[in-house]
Amino acid sequence: MIGTMLGNRYEIIEKVGGGGMAMVYRAKCHLLNRNVAVKILRDELISDKDLVSRFKRESQAVASLSHPNIVNVYDVGEVDDLYYMVMEMVEGKTLKKIIKEKGALHQEEIAHYSKQIAQALKHAHENYVIHRDIKPQNILITEDHRAKLTDFGIALSSSTNTLTNTGSLVGSVHYFSPEQARGGYTDAKSDLYSLGIVMYEMATGKLPFEGESPITVALKHLQEEPEPPSNINTTVSEGLESIIMKLIEKDQVSRFQSASSLIEALNQLETDPGYVLDDITDEIDENPTNVNGYSESEGEELRNMPVKKTTRKKKSNNKTKAVLAAGVLTALIAALLFTFGLFYVSNLFQSSEEIDIPDLVGMQLEDAQAALEQLNLQHRIEYRFDVEGDENTVLSQNPSAGMSVRENFPVELVISTGQETDEVPDLMYQSREEATFRLEDAGFVVGEVERATSELPSGSVISQNPRAGSALVLGGAVDLVISDGPEYEVVIMPNLVGSTIDSARQTLQNLNLNIGTIREESSDEYVEDIVLQQSVASGREIPEGTNVSLTVSLGIDSPQIEEPEIIEDEPVGEGTEPEPGEPRTRTLQIGPVGTSGIVTVELYRVEEGSDTLIFTKTHNIDEEGNTLQASVTGTGTQSFRIVIDGDTVQRVEVNF
Repeated sequence: MIGTMLGNRYEIIEKVGGGGMAMVYRAKCHLLNRNVAVKILRDELISDKDLVSRFKRESQAVASLSHPNIVNVYDVGEVDDLYYMVMEMVEGKTLKKIIKEKGALHQEEIAHYSKQIAQALKHAHENYVIHRDIKPQNILITEDHRAKLTDFGIALSSSTNTLTNTGSLVGSVHYFSPEQARGGYTDAKSDLYSLGIVMYEMATGKLPFEGESPITVALKHLQEEPEPPSNINTTVSEGLESIIMKLIEKDQVSRFQSASSLIEALNQLETDPGYVLDDITDEIDENPTNVNGYSESEGEELRNMPVKKTTRKKKSNNKTKAVLAAGVLTALIAALLFTFGLFYVSNLFQSSEEIDIPDLVGMQLEDAQAALEQLNLQHRIEYRFDVEGDENTVLSQNPSAGMSVRENFPVELVISTGQETDEVPDLMYQSREEATFRLEDAGFVVGEVERATSELPSGSVISQNPRAGSALVLGGAVDLVISDGPEYEVVIMPNLVGSTIDSARQTLQNLNLNIGTIREESSDEYVEDIVLQQSVASGREIPEGTNVSLTVSLGIDSPQIEEPEIIEDEPVGEGTEPEPGEPRTRTLQIGPVGTSGIVTVELYRVEEGSDTLIFTKTHNIDEEGNTLQASVTGTGTQSFRIVIDGDTVQRVEVNF
């Protein structure tokens, strides 16, 4: 999905979240050059006409709304059976995540967020839209602490005649109202009840009703009273508690009758921390929703029932009498409602002919659906990733196998979508370090790594498996092939320093190496045409054809050697004078050979073909002076070469 272009306008960049119904991606709008959120219906749900209708209904519901506390919808579309909705990209966290991180929130935060959500509901209700799924997971909090309401997936227009979803429970069970638990009528006050549950969770850090199954929680919404928030969190003020408890009254008539009334109460609580609800009688909703199971006259009777009054302090004897009277009347109403609720719930679970629910766990979805249809039972489906379960198999069911229910009872099925997958990122031409980081960031790991020669730079990725864009189980391994660079023979770089330039050229040529640039500079150590430096260090492995640049000496100031002085003739034998043509020996005085330090002085006889070393001495100038003597023997005139520290410094001819 990453990289897909929707409607020639929206380029999918990355996945940011998802649920059982749809996935949400960050995308780039190329027309307006901005980031947007794209909600895409899951592929496996496209064949479910009810879910497709629900997805389209959400688009229509939110498209009719425009409010700073409601996530805006910019566009909707369908491409090749791909249903998508383009929405405002909100940077922030869900309210649920904030509650998990912080626990109970401060009263100022609760009032601040609750008022914004109430303002969003006020706008929706004024446009005849009932959300029906208010919960902290559907409330986004931006970095500047603005609350935004989202996910109108089960919203309906309150102008329709019936809002009952027959045979199923609509909404999230921990937050929906008693009328939703009964499958009864829902209106604006149902959203306010759910907001009250959200406020309860913000104030205490926990939900008022918990249970082992959704049915258990639903029954608690119908039958049990929640523990006052101040019993859990002693910092909850009496005023905030009175607002929360009024919102979650089980009787719709006893709650706030509109979001406007709730906003007014929250405003007073913000300006007066000691504010407490006291004998508030809201204006009765003059435009109620007509629902299944109630006639207009019965609805009118409900509307005429007095609102349950909340009093905190005894103010006078007359006040006490009024409170007692209201209490008695409220008790009668509660008894009537309880009797009605008990009757309604009993009808939910009982019928003249009870049906035993079969064991569906492990069955394929189609087989489970067929089994339920044969028994005249309804079903609801929730999809969930599972490491062990096969795709499209039943992971769990509620109610469990063996329980007896009435005909058309909705059985909840949790279906495996297999292991959670995501798209493999594109790693081509990246370094191994970059590829490893991108894989781990996407939830994958590096698998087998091979190396191969390539024209691509050494160390870069030249192949990956699976390829980019493929679906892979999170935590799965991606194999990589890393470039070793082009294929070539390697040689060991020799040491050319001290060699003549001609010798260095020949050495490089023999190794199939190229001479790069040649630079000349003066030297205090090497004579002319001697290599001073090389661009590639000796001992290093380099490919054939590598260019090697050299620095060559322009020469040094050689020691100024005076013409050797012949000190005396040495006879060949004692007391005899050599005959003409016989060898004679002469002593040469060589120097100065330097100013200080130790030098090696060599004397070569220059002969045709090669020179012969006839004298060598390591000479300490500081101790022995800067001159030394050497004896040479020969006949006629011969040439000699004086070498100091490997450098020829003078040639001399001696006439014997």
